[in-house]
Amino acid sequence: MNDYLLSLLLGIVEGLTEFLPVSSTAHLRISEALLHISLSDGYWKMYSIVIQLGAIVCLPVYFRSRIAKFLATFPRGEHGDRTPLTHPLGLAAVAFVVTAIPSFLLTKVIGKHLESLPIIGWSLLIGAGVMWIVDAMNARWEATGPGAPASRIHTWKMEDMLMGQAVWIGFCQIFSAVFPGTSRSMATIAGGQVAGMSRAAALEFSFFLSIPTMLAATGYTLLKSVMGKGANPIGVSQIDSHGWLVLAIGFVVSFVVAYASVAWFMAYVRKHGFAPFAVYRIIVGILVLAFASRFAG
Repeated sequence: MNDYLLSLLLGIVEGLTEFLPVSSTAHLRISEALLHISLSDGYWKMYSIVIQLGAIVCLPVYFRSRIAKFLATFPRGEHGDRTPLTHPLGLAAVAFVVTAIPSFLLTKVIGKHLESLPIIGWSLLIGAGVMWIVDAMNARWEATGPGAPASRIHTWKMEDMLMGQAVWIGFCQIFSAVFPGTSRSMATIAGGQVAGMSRAAALEFSFFLSIPTMLAATGYTLLKSVMGKGANPIGVSQIDSHGWLVLAIGFVVSFVVAYASVAWFMAYVRKHGFAPFAVYRIIVGILVLAFASRFAG
């Protein structure tokens, strides 16, 4: 297949799946098999990092007004009752640290699991069950809205989050790093809902948390690759004009598709919940396990 078309297709896959709770890792592995490429190859490994960065960059652009508001109210918050650690930006930083330290210590385990199709398949299935059950538990209270007596939901906006919720969500995010297929967004959104957050609040915090998390993870991997370290590294000097154009196409396509995906997801989930994504995860999980079984045989 033409490299430009291949870059276009992979950019679309990354942009569509990075922020939806369906696991971009699983979809890139499936694409790798269907399109007969090796994303562990030095150049294509760098390409996969670049398209991830393209998706990440869409978040500060999409949430620019919210980010500006949070920066303007830091550190006391909108109502003057916050500290640097309990301000929404501080809570995102706390959750990031809770995730980052264990994930860094488990780097070798994470790298090994990324190659395991059975782990990806089972993570998709288990994550689907967790997401479906948690969302169903909260569905009644989502419908009644704020102020309902005895509601499971007590945090309707990101501005009202508590330190304990941020720590818990950061802990939940570790599972998505260790078990590819879990989906970072699924882990953080479901974790937020378990901790008493509304769909909208958990979803928004998940997006904000993904900015430092993904920048750190992809930046670290990209730096190692460029510096000629790690598995199958590639130096920048080895990339010709054709290679740079393929990277640029993937970056731009991933950015545009991810932006549209986030805008649609934010609107859709408020009304419909996460059940359709759980069904989709079950279908993909079964397909991945079937493919892994065939591959093993």
